[in-house]
Amino acid sequence: SEYQKRSDMNTHRVNDIVEEFHSNNGFSDLIIDTKKSTVHRKHETSRKEDEDQSRLPALEAAYTNILLHLGEDTHREGLLRTPLRAAKAIQFLTKGYHETIDDILNNAIFDEDHDEMVIVKDIDMFSLCEHHLVPFFGKVHIGYIPNKKVVGLIQERLTKQIAVGIYEALQPKGVAVVIEAAHMCMVMRGVQKMNSRTVTSTMLGVYLEDPKSREEFLTLSQRT
Repeated sequence: SEYQKRSDMNTHRVNDIVEEFHSNNGFSDLIIDTKKSTVHRKHETSRKEDEDQSRLPALEAAYTNILLHLGEDTHREGLLRTPLRAAKAIQFLTKGYHETIDDILNNAIFDEDHDEMVIVKDIDMFSLCEHHLVPFFGKVHIGYIPNKKVVGLIQERLTKQIAVGIYEALQPKGVAVVIEAAHMCMVMRGVQKMNSRTVTSTMLGVYLEDPKSREEFLTLSQRT
């Protein structure tokens, strides 16, 4: 049939493109060495973007081949651009293979005299199962105790300023401050994590010295 002839032609074209792709090292050079210099990594990131563009025909052909072997007519209107869209999607979903922690933080690390725990919680996480290439998702919670350096949020400083202000004004036995906030710079741009919250705390006086008092405050402050 005419459909079978088109399918055979497409299959041959797909196989030729895929074979050429593998002969040019395939995915062997996809991952960037995280130990390389920042300048070198930026150069490689730019190179990877060019390579992503050059790999699109092979990926598009591979998705065309998958659809053909599923019995689909890749010339019907609804599927005309599906292989290209799928190729771009898989490149986006796997872009973490050639990103480093420096790429993500983008030099947003600052000196700050804050030594209380910082927690960023409810970070939306999406990934692909390596066994079947289907999605899995969940939440990530990160906590760290700064050693004179913090990731670029002003909330740590604000937390300490509030605590010190109350302490100086009232001279109490202790002050405890916890701030839980959503940062629109993380929600609307950058990492774009819609539901993430950053939690910072400062303990002074009895709350710093007495674990029981600190625990009582934290328990009470977490109740909804």
